[in-house]
Amino acid sequence: MKLFNSMGPNPHVVRMFIAELGLDIETIEVDLMAGENRQEEHLKRNPSGQMPALELDNGDYLAEITAICEFLDEINGHSDLIGKTPEERAETKMWVRRIDLQIIEPLTNGFRSAEGYELFKDRLHLIPQAADDLKMIAQERLQWLDKQLEGKEFICGDRFTLADIMLYCFLNFGASVGQVINEENKNISNLYSRLSELDSASA
Repeated sequence: MKLFNSMGPNPHVVRMFIAELGLDIETIEVDLMAGENRQEEHLKRNPSGQMPALELDNGDYLAEITAICEFLDEINGHSDLIGKTPEERAETKMWVRRIDLQIIEPLTNGFRSAEGYELFKDRLHLIPQAADDLKMIAQERLQWLDKQLEGKEFICGDRFTLADIMLYCFLNFGASVGQVINEENKNISNLYSRLSELDSASA
């Protein structure tokens, strides 16, 4: 297999997940700033033009970070990162979807429509007038998530999962583009600090 990698939080999620699984997958860099991901060669891998993409041994390609991570976990015998039982896998996927839709989407779209406008204006339909509101939605949902974390070690209780990895990678990205963690969200701040100490966090 080969991982087509680039800068950005989405590839970071997959790299961190791969590191936690202890896998060694060949990595090929795609120059996001030069727009290589929007050129024909990469569009054959992922018609959405997004990163990353995983080339399978049979020559097929997988895109979308949750699909890639779930596939890698399944072919390696199921770990706690997704879940070892149907109930655990369902719980992980529930939280991954909540974090993706309620936090990651407004956080990233807020960035693209503001600080990232010049980079993305010719690639995506942006809504610059909504940027501040999108960022506010992300912060409101982080405040909600902070309350859900009360008394928990990780998002799924005592299991470190893909949900934690996604949250960490996108909070890390958010901090780099002006969307820092609210200090009042003590549970999220503590979780972020603990995850940042993992070797896989720098993958």
